[in-house]
Amino acid sequence: MKPLKDLGRTICSALLLISVSIGTHAQEATTVTLITDARIFDGVNEKLTDGDVLIENNLIKQVGADIEAPAGATVIDAGGKTLMPGLSDVHWHAALAELPMSSLFSGDAYEVGIRATIGAPKTLMRGFTTVRDMGGNTFSLKKLIDQGLVVGPRILPSGPMISQTGGHFDYRLPNQVPDRAGIIDYWGRVGMNAIADGETEVRKRSREAFMLGASQIKIAGGGGVASTYDSIDVRQYSLEEMRAIVDVANSYNSYVAAHIFTDDAIQTAVEAGIKSIEHGHLMGKETLQMMKKNDVWLSIQPVMNDEDAEEFPNPESNRKFAAVTAGTDTIYPLAKKMGVNMAFGTDLFMSAESAAKQGKLLAKLGNWFTPYEALRMATSENAKLMELSGPRHPYQEGPLGVIKAGAYADLIIVDGNPLEDLGLVADPDNNFVLIMKDGKVYKNTMN
Repeated sequence: MKPLKDLGRTICSALLLISVSIGTHAQEATTVTLITDARIFDGVNEKLTDGDVLIENNLIKQVGADIEAPAGATVIDAGGKTLMPGLSDVHWHAALAELPMSSLFSGDAYEVGIRATIGAPKTLMRGFTTVRDMGGNTFSLKKLIDQGLVVGPRILPSGPMISQTGGHFDYRLPNQVPDRAGIIDYWGRVGMNAIADGETEVRKRSREAFMLGASQIKIAGGGGVASTYDSIDVRQYSLEEMRAIVDVANSYNSYVAAHIFTDDAIQTAVEAGIKSIEHGHLMGKETLQMMKKNDVWLSIQPVMNDEDAEEFPNPESNRKFAAVTAGTDTIYPLAKKMGVNMAFGTDLFMSAESAAKQGKLLAKLGNWFTPYEALRMATSENAKLMELSGPRHPYQEGPLGVIKAGAYADLIIVDGNPLEDLGLVADPDNNFVLIMKDGKVYKNTMN
């Protein structure tokens, strides 16, 4: 029996050595890609530079002229086309982008998850390699994308949208009010929103969001367009409640973003220490000055009451949408003139058709900005805002939104020069000939 035991030990040891060897080899395997003959927009500087980009695994290793291809490298000839960083959208709702408004009342978490999974690869194929998700349960979607099981953009999740009773994220129906003490509504139970009142409750809900994996906190600080029961002019949350939420975010070395449109509510938010104002279309010069003084970001969307206007099922929402978009033409040039930090996002939702306009909304920035200013905003400037998440930022290996050594290899090759024709980004199907995220090519139609 002893020889058999010895043989068994020998076989087990051999198998263990083989598995360790295979694992070590897999860990050491390096994927190298060289993009040659590109006209490079690095996300920061206005001038295009001719050169090559060497990528090792998921990071850019070298940017320069006439880089020699390492042995075994995959070489992609850009053929003189424009190479630029992947785009980002800092006001995206992956869980809501393709969800019909009716499903907010009649749908369930399975529908939300399925539609989000269907929508994620479409977002990436529009050239948006990173999104800051501004509310909803996208934690599992993010995890599966990062694990390579689902195709989609990088996600910086906010988790449940935190709202006061009757606030912008309170989706309950009138027959559910008043609530019974301790009973959480359905969307709250599945992590889409969190209704909280008072300093104790808002602290708890904010901590829960970070516990689940939030990069930052998203709250409703004022009335909204799509919501049925709150007017645009309403300030939501007291100064003390906002300060409590900010205190929690600060303790996690992150920050708070707030959905708000009007002066009073924005000024309260800035005083409380909130660092990102979402929307803000109806604010005036005094409020913008306050934001600039306190280094607060304006995350605003180029929505217009034009052919691409959202059509809401509720007439009151359509009226509010018209009121908000009336401020778009004023706020952009004013904030630009005053030097307020601005970021680009879309806040598109309710249908696949609406979500598909992501690039078209970026092109609309051309109404107030040069193509360079618009593209810098949608790349390196957006990345600066996302870096406010500090250690809660899930992508720590390198910077996003730039082309330089050490940055993530999130790249687009454009057939044409978007610094001359911003409209190219509105049609990614035809104009984006290569899309790479994390060093992996997801689209290549050049050959």
